[in-house]
Amino acid sequence: MFLHREGYPTLLISIGSLTLLCFGMHSIAPEWLFKLFVLLSLGVLVIVLQFFRNPPRITVANVNQVIAPADGKVVVIEEVEEPEYFKDKRIQVSIFMSPFNVHVNRYPIQGEVDYAKYHPGKFLVAWHPKSSTENERTTIVVKQGHHAVLFRQIAGAMARRIVMYSKVGDKAVAGGEMGFIKFGSRVDLFFPLGTEILVNKEQVVRGGETVIATLV
Repeated sequence: MFLHREGYPTLLISIGSLTLLCFGMHSIAPEWLFKLFVLLSLGVLVIVLQFFRNPPRITVANVNQVIAPADGKVVVIEEVEEPEYFKDKRIQVSIFMSPFNVHVNRYPIQGEVDYAKYHPGKFLVAWHPKSSTENERTTIVVKQGHHAVLFRQIAGAMARRIVMYSKVGDKAVAGGEMGFIKFGSRVDLFFPLGTEILVNKEQVVRGGETVIATLV
């Protein structure tokens, strides 16, 4: 298991701040309180390490299969209107990421990035119906032949920073990193009507490994 590059600044700041506080506590606090603070500081560092962990994933999929872009639980499978890019009805599949999930985001299919846009916005809870259109978010579309899949990184009440690496014209590799969301949120995918959805609501999925759908 490796630490994601987005975690290094947070880890260094945490180590520096906690080290200074420990030195301060050592000079003014009783020994039992100092030891308790050291233990709590180690706990904070463990939380940082687990949040920014980046375990290796092996993506195995054929060209028409769509892979989960994030770890988490499937919370939405429904037909909706997609107003930004396709401007028609699509099947939406949403994956909710808790603070305990791996927060690396991955390309769901291989192809070429046709659209990539960042939207500033609100920080409603990730399961709020309006979060996909009003929250801070990104929209990425990957084209593969006559297929196109749109997916969004959506900030939640805690997530205040979405990192998107995608740029128009980039070559997308299924399972390859395309971004990171800090402190829990969700990722939405939008498929053409008639797409075979291979997951169910409440199912737990693994980014880069679980097959979400088959394009037809």
